[in-house]
Amino acid sequence: MIGRREAGAATAFHPGSRRSSLVYWGGEEGPDRSEMAQQAKRRIVIAGASGTIGSALAARLEASGDEVVRLVRRPVRAEGEARWEPAAGILDPAVVSGADAVVCLSGASISRLPWTPAYKQTVLRSRWDATQTIVGAVRAAQRTPGVLVNASAVGFYGDRGNEDLTEDSAHGAGFLSAVVKAWEEAAEPASEVTRLVLVRTGMVVGPGGALAPLRLLVRLGLAGPIGTGRQWWPWISLRDEVAAIDHLIGSTLSGPVNFAGPNPATAAGFMRELARQLRRPYGFPTPAFALRLALQNAADELLLTSQRMLPAALLNDGFRFQDEHVGDAIAASVPPPNS
Repeated sequence: MIGRREAGAATAFHPGSRRSSLVYWGGEEGPDRSEMAQQAKRRIVIAGASGTIGSALAARLEASGDEVVRLVRRPVRAEGEARWEPAAGILDPAVVSGADAVVCLSGASISRLPWTPAYKQTVLRSRWDATQTIVGAVRAAQRTPGVLVNASAVGFYGDRGNEDLTEDSAHGAGFLSAVVKAWEEAAEPASEVTRLVLVRTGMVVGPGGALAPLRLLVRLGLAGPIGTGRQWWPWISLRDEVAAIDHLIGSTLSGPVNFAGPNPATAAGFMRELARQLRRPYGFPTPAFALRLALQNAADELLLTSQRMLPAALLNDGFRFQDEHVGDAIAASVPPPNS
């Protein structure tokens, strides 16, 4: 029986199959959550909790008294962990059963270069496998989770020039657009049993992530227009990213939700502000042809594409951004230079 527990074991669910097998998650018995559940306000299951966004989200939730269950691929070593194997489609439905929310942030980094044909498949398969595994467990759970918040990305829209992009805008063209469309389609069956939210995130401005290589360029004195510099870079601060996910857990919103700051910035505006705050010169241009020579098609998809994405659904739902301008997000993420 799917979701049935045996003494000292948990039933593993394989999406797309009726078979089940016994997988030991660690220790002689499964995790006893009764004491934690009595003290916690909510129980949130997170896939991708070791990443930049996931770790910040877990810290925020635990600070507010929530119980966080982290899905891990290795053997369980601590309380509050549960094992899964997304590449094999294995996740015990009991882990997500009755959870207030399941948050899936799992997927291979698009910042890893070069984008070889093999790595492009990894980018797609990692998202597809993780999402299908989560959705299969959610649909098989004895008690359906309150909401599935599944990661998505601004790449859905493709290169759109100066067009205002809201959640109602159509998907675009290109590799990332195709990946994100397939990613969202993999999550869609969850909407038949619970509320589904698709988080279309822009560039997250935090201590690491996408900001790290840009910060290095600035410190080397290489800040300046990237390509024309007129392309729109959708950005959101890390603290607003996790606050918005928390907001969605308690909201009634469903479907795609754009995660971007309320005041769009161009690439030139972003780089100029980063250089100003690091007290470094601005003006060294990086021409598009040089980027394409070095990064191939990743240059167009990651740096030269223009996406003026607006957070219409979040604003209409009453979410308040802590960092409304790109300068605020950079200031919250970049330590001031030594005087």
